[in-house]
Order: sequence, then structure tokens, then C-alpha cells
Amino acid sequence: MMKKVATIAGSDATGGGGLEADLKTFQEFGTFGFAAITSIVTLDPENGNHQLTNLDLPVIQSQIASVFAGPIDAIKTGLLPSREIIELVSEKLPNQIPLIVDPVIGGKGTQDFIKNDQVQALREKLLPQALITTPNLREAGILSELGDLTSEKQMQQAAKKIALLGAKHVVIKGGARLDSKQTLDLHYDGRAFQSYPHPVIDTPYNHGAGCTFAAAITAAVAKGYSVEAAIKTAIDFVQAAITMGEQINPYVGHVWHGAYTHAEKRLEYPNDKR
Repeated sequence: MMKKVATIAGSDATGGGGLEADLKTFQEFGTFGFAAITSIVTLDPENGNHQLTNLDLPVIQSQIASVFAGPIDAIKTGLLPSREIIELVSEKLPNQIPLIVDPVIGGKGTQDFIKNDQVQALREKLLPQALITTPNLREAGILSELGDLTSEKQMQQAAKKIALLGAKHVVIKGGARLDSKQTLDLHYDGRAFQSYPHPVIDTPYNHGAGCTFAAAITAAVAKGYSVEAAIKTAIDFVQAAITMGEQINPYVGHVWHGAYTHAEKRLEYPNDKR
């Protein structure tokens, strides 16, 4: 039977990140995607500024009830932009279903967000339920309360602190902040570290990479991959998506969620010109 995967996240009207990225990725993995929208992010075509609009709690609750009306094999959370929304989601999540938490934290700074209500709710309510959480460097610094992370050793310290909050597996996405030539993703399973270095792809068209990474892990877990295999596959999936990224409008360029699967098809059917 086709595996069924749910995302509870914000909507990105430009289609690169958020639940749009999740649903595209779920389908690329051959899984059936469900979505509950927590908020809507729009872009002003006049200046490129983004605006966030939260949905009312009863609307979110009704969507969650709809999603879980039938069996679900794995769940991903994305942008949950308030303590109230996080508390609602954490209360409504079914037990015994693998939960992948992409701890999307809005805003620019690190220190300014450490004591933020949304951050504390993530720490207290959602991370204790997570099988896997996938913060980027900034998010890991905020959740661990260590601030800006500038080395692999600090990534390891942050991963340990986040694991103490209850997440069974912590995957910190290093991006290109530590090294302009090689990026580093770090997995901590509560006992040992596994590093995943890979080349930095020189492109500005990488919007949606974080959402796509967590969604790929979620779909892979739903299909029975081990956590390690899910992480490795998600890294390859996102590397392909970034490599084939496209400019979408004058302000932003997105990863292409179909890159990995289409590349695999070209390898399998080299004479197929589609």
C-alpha cells in the first residue's frame, strides 16, 4: 500500500518552501501527502518583502482532524509561528507515529530569539515527541541556547543539548556558514556522531532546501528506511534539488524538487529524452 505522510506547516505562496515543498517531495518519494496549513507566507511583487499571516486556531484544529481521519505513516512539522499553535499541534499529534520536526524559527537574529515564546514552546512541547529534528545552524544555536555556532565542535555541543530536550535524533544542517567550499551535516543519535561533508553548490537558488530536506527524511522514514539511510538519501535529494535550482521571480530562486528522481530515471533509461 502507498505510504501516507502528513505535514503541518506554513504555506509558501511562491512554491519553494513550506508545505508546497513538503507535498512535492512526498510525491517524488512515491508517498501520498496530506497537509494542515498553520500560516501563509506571501511575497510583495513590488519589493520582494515577505508577510506572514497566521491562521486561526479552530481552522488549524479542523485541518489536523481531517488529516488524521485515517492512518498516517509519518508526520513532519514545519513553520508553527506561535506558542499557541505549537501547543495545539503537540496536543493533537497521534502517538506512535514517527515525527520529524523541522524547527523553523522566523527572524534574523540568534540571541534575540533564545527566550522567544515560540522557541520555548518548541523546546518544551514538540521536541520531546520528535524522532528526528533537523535544525539549521542558526536554529540549532537558538534551541541549544548556545548562540551562534562557528565550528563542528560547537555543532556537537548543540546537538547534545537538543537531544536532552527529548529528540531521539538530531540532524544539524551546516550549510555554507562554516566553510565556503565544503558544507557539513551532523547527525547525533544520543550516543555517537556521524558527519556528512559534501561540496558547497555555488548558487543563490536554494530557497526551500531546509523544508525539502526534512520532508525527504519524513517520506523515507514512512517507507521503512532506517534513520541513517533516510538522512543519506535526503542529503542526496537536496543536493540534486539545489544543483537544479531555478530563479522563480526577481527576488528569489527555488530548489527543484524533481531533480533527484528525474536524474535517477535518466540513469536508468539513458535513451529516454523526456
